[in-house]
Amino acid sequence: MGRKSKYTRRKRRSFWPGLLGACLVAGGAYWLITSLWLNKVYEDPDWLGRNQPIFVDGQLMNEEALGTGNQLKLPVKVLQESIDPGIRYEPDSGDIIIASPQRVLHMREDSTKAELNHQDYPLKVKPEVKGEEAYIPLQPLKEVYGLSVQEDTTTGAVILMRGGDTIQYASIDTRSSDKDKTVPLYKRGDETSPILTDMQQNTRIRVWQTGKDQSFVQMDNGYAGYVNNDYVVLGEKKTLDTPKFTPTAAEKKWKNKPVNLVWEAVYNRQPDVSSIGKMPGVNVVSPTWFHITDGKGAVKSKADQSYVNWAHRSGMEVWGLMDNSFDPDITKDALSTYAKRTHIIEQMLAYAQTYRLDGINIDFENVYTDDGANVTQFVREIKAMARIHGLILSVDVTPKSNSEMWSAFLDRRGLGAFVDYMMVMAYDEHWAASPKAGSVASLPWTESSVRRILEEDEVPADKLVMAVPLYTRIWTEKENEQGEIKVSSKAVGMNTVQELIKEKKLKLVLDQASGQNYVEYKEDGAVQKIWIEDAVSLQARVELIASLKLGGVAAWNRSFANASAWKTLKQAGYSK
Repeated sequence: MGRKSKYTRRKRRSFWPGLLGACLVAGGAYWLITSLWLNKVYEDPDWLGRNQPIFVDGQLMNEEALGTGNQLKLPVKVLQESIDPGIRYEPDSGDIIIASPQRVLHMREDSTKAELNHQDYPLKVKPEVKGEEAYIPLQPLKEVYGLSVQEDTTTGAVILMRGGDTIQYASIDTRSSDKDKTVPLYKRGDETSPILTDMQQNTRIRVWQTGKDQSFVQMDNGYAGYVNNDYVVLGEKKTLDTPKFTPTAAEKKWKNKPVNLVWEAVYNRQPDVSSIGKMPGVNVVSPTWFHITDGKGAVKSKADQSYVNWAHRSGMEVWGLMDNSFDPDITKDALSTYAKRTHIIEQMLAYAQTYRLDGINIDFENVYTDDGANVTQFVREIKAMARIHGLILSVDVTPKSNSEMWSAFLDRRGLGAFVDYMMVMAYDEHWAASPKAGSVASLPWTESSVRRILEEDEVPADKLVMAVPLYTRIWTEKENEQGEIKVSSKAVGMNTVQELIKEKKLKLVLDQASGQNYVEYKEDGAVQKIWIEDAVSLQARVELIASLKLGGVAAWNRSFANASAWKTLKQAGYSK
């Protein structure tokens, strides 16, 4: 009995230290849960202390703003990244250019003198260059892009919002929160994250992303983080205004009308319009009249007023073609500065006015890849001016390929955002000096070429015009003394091929791979091969245009055509 009593006393003495230990463990666990896991750890935003941090969609940008209020200036790098990649700063000249399809604004660093659409446009605030970064005043950005900002005088935060953006505003409701009557803004999307700040009742926020349990939001002072959806009361959803423009007469005319264009190749002599037969369905002719001839941007003209008069009398518009003389060195120099590009543009506008042109067709080929950005910039800068003068602007592009000089320089996405029409020159799959005989433009290759631009570059289908060949290559394959097959070719028109078939009594075979009629014969010890461009192949192209809902058809060139071409191509684009 005594031994049992002794054991019992020892057990009771050990109870209190054990209870105390348990309480300490529980208290520690509670502290860990409430202070760490349920997060009572506070952390300042990484950007706090910077002068004027800029936020877009709640995300911190690398560069800061300068000035405040009416003196606010935004860095070009941020604007390029978040607003328009085509905003341009040319440090060698100090030029800063903003171009939209309706406006081209030219500014210079440290100057209030500027030009809007080539007219004087004095600025109240000078653009500024600090280090290697250019800064643009807010006011012209508002006018061109509908930009809006929210500034906070305490933190210096600048919230940048774009014209056309839809902003979801909301407020914080703390009534179901804890006794402090505040709601935590978490750094990351879970409750174990540090708290950036506690939000009071009715704090205004912008909701940038909505999740299942939490939303990514931003306060007016720039603090951006995550909040539990239970405390968010959605309010106004506001779409920011964008500059409004009334469509021009030319834009209205072509809105629901398919393009049926034919190029007029003009070399040493002007075409004799009296010898040009009727071209039913054709509503645009594009003569190759204008050429950039030197690095200063001089534009040579071969324009002929009698040809324009004939076209207008025949119910056709004239979109004069301007090329770069297919000279990469001339192109490099002529497009290198704003002043030279403007010189080219003003010459073209003067020619358009003098000869009463209806549009400009740009055909730049054989360009160094590094100069592709200048080609795009030129198109951006000419677009607004063409529009103001009532001109339709179109650009010719090749199918996408790895060719440095003929394809890689073309930013089809960037060009497509500005031009009224993009002509895809879907020919020369096998070109004049090709080492292998083949179709000028097989149907599968043509479809692939067009689809790639539609899908990869997202050029709208109703802006895309399929350019088709009206010529055929007669290929000669001949074995030399070494037993090698040498290939050569010559381009001929539709009538020439038909006469050859008739003369030699050749039998047409439909080549399934190309989707074209094909003939082959021997002559003078050589094999002649012809993939024929005729009503059969043109009809297939017309059907492809309809199925892809393209903006129409263009044909190279008039002198190669016969009557069947116009009859077939007349059907193109009417599903637009």
